[in-house]
Amino acid sequence: MRTTLSRTAALLVAASVLVTGCSASDDEAGPSPSATGPAVSGPAAAAGVRTVSGSEALQLVQQGAVVLDVRTPEEYADGHLDGARNLNLADGFEQAVAALPRSGRYVVYCRSGNRSAQAAAVMKSLGFTDVADAGGLDRLAQAGGAVVR
Repeated sequence: MRTTLSRTAALLVAASVLVTGCSASDDEAGPSPSATGPAVSGPAAAAGVRTVSGSEALQLVQQGAVVLDVRTPEEYADGHLDGARNLNLADGFEQAVAALPRSGRYVVYCRSGNRSAQAAAVMKSLGFTDVADAGGLDRLAQAGGAVVR
């Protein structure tokens, strides 16, 4: 009986973590650990995705990395990194990203870092070899990235 309760409790905790980590919006989640430093957790860590600082992300962009904004089209329209391509994580992301070359270099960002970590993990699971999670747009803007509206 005690073992069954322990297993049930563990399953409930795991399910709540998955549900929280997979929300389409990251407004409730707040900044991810990657937004403040190099620590990687959640889906990004599980997929072996590297998290980069805003300045590192901008260097990758200068070297030719494709920038993917995984927020909603409305969020994208309110302001996005110059040159970013909008692929909404919550609507057809997997199909859209599957059409991209897996050998390319990609920098992924969202609002706070939750959705970008999820998107980067999906990309890694699809066989993309060079994906960097840049966290949130504010982080890129603070590092000098040009935000256009």
